[in-house]
Amino acid sequence: MPDPKGFLTTARELPRRRPVDVRIQDWHEVYEDFGTEHVRAQAGRCMDCGIPFCHNGCPLGNLIPEWNDLVRRDDWQVAIDRLHATNNFPEFTGRLCPAPCEASCVLGINPSDTTGAVAIKQVEVEIIDRAFAEGWVTPQPPMVRAGTSVAVVGSGPAGLAAAQQLTRAGHDVTVFERADRIGGLLRYGIPEFKMEKRHLERRLEQMRAEGTRFVTSCDVGVDLPAERLRTSYDAVLLAGGATVGRDLPAPGRELAGIHLAMEYLPPSNRVQEGDLAATPITAEGKRVVIIGGGDTGADCLGTAHRQGARSVHQLEILPAPPAERDGSTPWPTWPLMMRAGSAHEEGGERVFAVNTERFLGDDAGRVRAIALHEVAMVEGRFERVEGSEWELPCELVLLAMGFTGAQREGLLTDLSVDIDDRGNVARDHGWQTTVPGVFVAGDMGRGQSLIVWAIAEGRAAAAAVDAHLSGHSILPRPVGPTTMALR
Repeated sequence: MPDPKGFLTTARELPRRRPVDVRIQDWHEVYEDFGTEHVRAQAGRCMDCGIPFCHNGCPLGNLIPEWNDLVRRDDWQVAIDRLHATNNFPEFTGRLCPAPCEASCVLGINPSDTTGAVAIKQVEVEIIDRAFAEGWVTPQPPMVRAGTSVAVVGSGPAGLAAAQQLTRAGHDVTVFERADRIGGLLRYGIPEFKMEKRHLERRLEQMRAEGTRFVTSCDVGVDLPAERLRTSYDAVLLAGGATVGRDLPAPGRELAGIHLAMEYLPPSNRVQEGDLAATPITAEGKRVVIIGGGDTGADCLGTAHRQGARSVHQLEILPAPPAERDGSTPWPTWPLMMRAGSAHEEGGERVFAVNTERFLGDDAGRVRAIALHEVAMVEGRFERVEGSEWELPCELVLLAMGFTGAQREGLLTDLSVDIDDRGNVARDHGWQTTVPGVFVAGDMGRGQSLIVWAIAEGRAAAAAVDAHLSGHSILPRPVGPTTMALR
């Protein structure tokens, strides 16, 4: 840190987004290139704090001050070594993570746009993109084979992280995915404009070269019975995610034109993959209502814009958050405040503090409107605001209210693993389920969470599987099964 006042002399800066009227005409990522000197200047704002609270914000334990200083000194190759030491896939997190590290940055105490937190996430993505461009990301096959086999069920970020760690530790790893391509939600849940799939493909190429084997179009528990899975492998790691979407059983739910978000998003991604000429569920020319104000709702919003929606309303039952950090979430916790992603910048109207009463249909059995009323929080409960009822016309409704846990039917039922009271697969302090030799990581065990938690859990569970098979492990364990986010 050559200049202890660098954060005062250099303003916080992020890459510009492409013009809205340009980017909604394609599916490319929304950000423009960020020049090297801009990145180095942002890295130079890091104060190398005596107590780096950014470490507490990131479950991966990323060595943020170290690689910030390396970028400032233009030592990019060492920077990627530091970054890869804690994060298998910085190209994913740098694009998709909401950056709790920045929320806990010491400079984030001051919420000013110019003197706020270090642009950690942008420095991270620039490091890994430079590393791929320079050819520094190469396969790291194991020096010695352990002679043991592991099945990883699910190819999202948790499964991929665990698979890479276990392969490098010398185990023979096979990743099973029920979809026709590897990636889980990274592949079919995340729209192309948030992360182009070329970033996923180049990482999978590295993993294949290291020895990880991938099997697609295999629904474990259906195509491959659970008992055969257990007898064919020395250990099994479940990483299938929390895939059961939260539904809204209001009157009229059976009407055509009402879909869960994960019924809507995957076909749009398949169009970009070249599998479909057009998506069977399109927002083109329609009045769209998205119920749910989180990241999945924003993904639906950006997708609807690109499909040519006539109008979009995004509904949230909670009241509108404040423009700045709320006093109930002081630094360094994750702040309660209004956030606007690139999709919100592209259009649509956000409506807060409303609840859906029922869906209204036309004579053909299709949704034509939803009946709403306003709500107020009274003693910790939502209460109806009398006289606030209104109807919102729509031809397409997308339910993006989160996920309720892992799918029980099939694999979990056949394995007879215990389920906890939150709908997740129960596990002990060593990441093992109630079935010996079967472990669980990611959203399937934690519940719906962030990509950094999925990767951290995959890494930690890999260490537990390695120790189970080998008697000990030197693989890192960044989190435990009960570790919670900074609150």
